[in-house]
Amino acid sequence: MRVTIPDLALVVLVGPSGSGKSTFARRHFKATEIISSDACRGVVSDDESDQTATKDAFDLVHTIARLRLARGRLTVIDATSVRPEDRRSLVALARSCDVLSVAIVLDLPPDTCHHRNAARPDRAFGPRVVERQSAALRRGLRGLKREGFQHITVLHSPQEVDDVVVDRQPLWTDRRTEPGPFDIIGDVHGCYDELVALLSALGYAVDGPPDAPRVTPPAGRTAIFLGDLVDRGPNPVGVLKLVMAMVADGAALCVPGNHDDKLKRALNGRDVQRLHGLAETLAQLDTEPPAFKSAVAAFIDGLISHYVLDDGKLVVAHAGMPEAYQGRASARVREFALYGGTTGEVDADGLPVRIDWAADYRGEAMVVYGHTARSEPVWRNRTICIDTGCAYGGTLTALRYPELTLVQAPSRAMYSSPARPLAPPAALPSSASNPSSSSSPSRATSPSTASTASHQEAAARPDDLLDITDVLGKRFIDTRTFGKVTIREANAAAALEVMSRFAIDPRWLIYLPPTMSPAATSAEDAFLEHPSETFAYFRSERVARVVCQEKHMGSRAILVVCRDRAAARRRFGAGDGPADDAAGVVYTRTGRPFFPDRAVEAAVLDRVRAAAETAGWWDRFATDWLCLDAEIMPWSAKAAGLIETQFATTGAAGGAGLAAAAAALRLTAARADMADAEAERVAALGADIAARRVCVEGFVAAYGRYCWDVAGVADLKIAPFHLLATEGHVHTDHDHAWHMAVLAELRAAGDALLHATAHRVVDLADDAQIADAERWWIEATDGGGEGMVVKPLDWLARGRRRLVQPALKCRGREYLRLVYGPEYTLPANLSRLRVRSVAAKRSLALREYALGLESLHRFVEGEPLYRVHECAFGVLALESEPVDPRL
Repeated sequence: MRVTIPDLALVVLVGPSGSGKSTFARRHFKATEIISSDACRGVVSDDESDQTATKDAFDLVHTIARLRLARGRLTVIDATSVRPEDRRSLVALARSCDVLSVAIVLDLPPDTCHHRNAARPDRAFGPRVVERQSAALRRGLRGLKREGFQHITVLHSPQEVDDVVVDRQPLWTDRRTEPGPFDIIGDVHGCYDELVALLSALGYAVDGPPDAPRVTPPAGRTAIFLGDLVDRGPNPVGVLKLVMAMVADGAALCVPGNHDDKLKRALNGRDVQRLHGLAETLAQLDTEPPAFKSAVAAFIDGLISHYVLDDGKLVVAHAGMPEAYQGRASARVREFALYGGTTGEVDADGLPVRIDWAADYRGEAMVVYGHTARSEPVWRNRTICIDTGCAYGGTLTALRYPELTLVQAPSRAMYSSPARPLAPPAALPSSASNPSSSSSPSRATSPSTASTASHQEAAARPDDLLDITDVLGKRFIDTRTFGKVTIREANAAAALEVMSRFAIDPRWLIYLPPTMSPAATSAEDAFLEHPSETFAYFRSERVARVVCQEKHMGSRAILVVCRDRAAARRRFGAGDGPADDAAGVVYTRTGRPFFPDRAVEAAVLDRVRAAAETAGWWDRFATDWLCLDAEIMPWSAKAAGLIETQFATTGAAGGAGLAAAAAALRLTAARADMADAEAERVAALGADIAARRVCVEGFVAAYGRYCWDVAGVADLKIAPFHLLATEGHVHTDHDHAWHMAVLAELRAAGDALLHATAHRVVDLADDAQIADAERWWIEATDGGGEGMVVKPLDWLARGRRRLVQPALKCRGREYLRLVYGPEYTLPANLSRLRVRSVAAKRSLALREYALGLESLHRFVEGEPLYRVHECAFGVLALESEPVDPRL
């Protein structure tokens, strides 16, 4: 006997003690899927037979079951459940989790159950207990369906129990195995001619007589109709015939709309109000044969509330589908799919006030829906509404998936008057009125969008307003390069402080750069860091070629530059905040404004923008914005002030003190009566003072190389080294040599503000090239340079087991005085400092690197602000991890 159950359900095993429920459960279900009341009794009382613990045990049963069902896991309850009151709470639990209830009843003879119990020492009760349980079970068998069980199987003998094979069947909503491609079509509302025009524009061949249309889809593609096929438009019967034929032929899927559902109820003889075009639809159907009307009712009745497609990446429903309802089955889920959520109120036009579920949507799946007519498609938080009011004189819209392009057919007339005019919403992707026009998804819509819909939405939260729950607590962020990155709760709290008090407008914060690790400590006697260990690391990871770039002693900066203010408003939503006149931004690696003076920032952006214009970048990259990774020099004006007020003074005083000490020692050493041992100690002290004096002078000189007076933009230098992203493209598919070459074009097109980054490509299989690169580093650092950054030539390099470090820094001997102190080169200090580990720093660098790239990809791909900000926030949170800041 085959027993078919849904993939997601609450399975209740029903039967008296000794009927074999536990054995049946272990045979057909995973151990993790089974919740045993006896086991829970043991958990709470250490005794599975302790009947005084029954209430607590069943509280635990319900808690575990609720958590599993909320996570979409099939759950099996192993308890007697022979009385209706025992089962009632379980059915209610399934209903509250929007899953189906399954009853598998083991109605075995009482004698069989008693003999089994007698063989078990933990079942010390007589046959009367089993007889009472069996009698209670049989009294309630006929009422199982009324209790709410959708699937019921009753087994009457041990042989029937042994012969059972349990088959799991995906829910009707579950079409995860179908990846598409799809053409998802919004509310048709009887607009037959427009539907034919749209299908033709999509490449579908429509032919055959009106009563028996035939539609041939493009190879491999499937149409999906979002419901509301009827009412309001001139030819609902034609639409029904066309869509029903496509579904029957496998060329289309269809979900029901509220108008379709109301038509079904009317055809089935229910008393419904014949408003909003229903009367006209019924009048047309009255001219059709009765068999067609019955076929229409059966077709609508067989439509599934919503579909989950493409491995869970796509959800389609008429009125939308919150994450908690996706892939589930209940009256509540179906009602939401048909009508959406409402507050129970009506507005001044008599329309229902709807809950704006899309504003708070945080699901991974993209949800495509209709129901609420708008003048343009509306992208919000990975959802898109494509009901563009064709019956109201608007357009009929299709979304191609996975291409995410829009195709529209204009309405031929206003067939019905909306209760509220379709006002053009702000900040939405534009589409022309011809069927072949298309547009890409916009990241966000204006807060005013909801109020322009034909059904008013309540308390719509602006799409660019972030929710604190998106970033608080321990989180796991999925990245395409590193897998999951864990953000600890304490780190998130630290990042929140910085973000909320000091960071720039988060709409601009599309990327934060990662930290960078040095290579392993050098084995060279006089060095703490040396290129040989850097090259050795990349060779060990089987990287063939690296690029060595000059390391500038500046401050890391991200420049987001828009072609004009219109581009800033379109792409970044700038226009309603403190930076409403900005056409770009410059910020630090911790997300703070780089230039507190906005006039200085604007001047810097103007000069970079002009260079991009001269270089022809806007046309070359088909973009009106770009994102650059750069160093801005000098290190800081504050550091320059410290040189003058503190370090130079301290150095002078220290130098004078050391000079005086050296003079005193020379006088002491000149004494004729000094013993040999004392003379040796004085000589050693003199040498030590001389060495320390050299260290202090080197420390002051090192600081002085990196600071100068800054009176304005003309005194700055900006050295860009990555063109991170432009519209539609994250440039990690180009190697670092390409980045250096293309940025050289920008520098050539610009002015003195833009500074070159010296670099060279090194083949790690060529010892001569390695030796030449090491000499280059030594000459540069001896001449006052900070050092170099070494990167795999390819942006993304994978080594023996995992992602290779994106960059290692190798800093010069004199520069490291600024990090470890002026006297770090003294032998005793250098020996102590060699005991350092870079493992934690490398782990941090990789995780931040993955999060930074993920935020860029999400922004470029048009994902909502909270998804982009999640990654940028994650980088900042990781920065609070306890890692030696000197590394």
